[in-house]
Amino acid sequence: MKKLLAGLAVIAAFSTTAQAAETLSVAASPVPHAEILEFVKPLLAKEGVDLKVRVFTDYVQPNLQVQQKNLDANFFQHQPYLDEFNASRKTDLVTVVGVHIEPFGAYSKKIKSLAELPQGATVAIPNDATNGGRALLLLDKAGVIKLKDNQSITATPKDIVENPKGIKVRELEAATLPRVLGQVELALINTNYALEAKLNPTKDALAIEGSDSPYVNILVARPDNKDSAAMQKLAKALHSPEVKKFIETKYNGAVVPAF
Repeated sequence: MKKLLAGLAVIAAFSTTAQAAETLSVAASPVPHAEILEFVKPLLAKEGVDLKVRVFTDYVQPNLQVQQKNLDANFFQHQPYLDEFNASRKTDLVTVVGVHIEPFGAYSKKIKSLAELPQGATVAIPNDATNGGRALLLLDKAGVIKLKDNQSITATPKDIVENPKGIKVRELEAATLPRVLGQVELALINTNYALEAKLNPTKDALAIEGSDSPYVNILVARPDNKDSAAMQKLAKALHSPEVKKFIETKYNGAVVPAF
């Protein structure tokens, strides 16, 4: 009888441990977000959290899936994009923690420097409000154009007040920009898409944001789950020394820790 009771106690202990493990589902862009999350999986497993990473290649569905409670969180965007998304889509997603910066860059297969940009060149930028504004700010800082307000993150081509080279701005979905690189003189590309296209921002970009970029990539959740134990464990793991070293070693300056 004692052996039976002892066996039942062991089974109960295992059952309690299994029940304590919580699943956390997170949407992420393939690079570097999903790679960073895959790296923290073992760290979270030790904390009793089973991290499930769902990879998306667009900037809309990850937010909608979290808002609709199909997923717990996402990791792909910066605060200006989230603010614009919440305002335009009437969502109420919130920031949990900031993780890293991906310096935004200008790339070309036709010229070696911005000084070679020809008159009337076609320049492709993202067509979403915040990343489009970010691209124009970089062009302004690089001296290609001058904006009415060079602090406005929501600048549009209509805000260009000086355009000495007469560039033609073409607005396209951010994910498609690496694919049209050979068709335009210059493309302003988010670093996650640049990395996927095997572009090295620190070597290939003709212009790139400095480390003072305000566009920190963030872990995003809903008001009802942002403070959950599992979410806070993920936030802590993403700020761990192990993750900082992983980012610095793997991306060699193309992705910069923000903590």
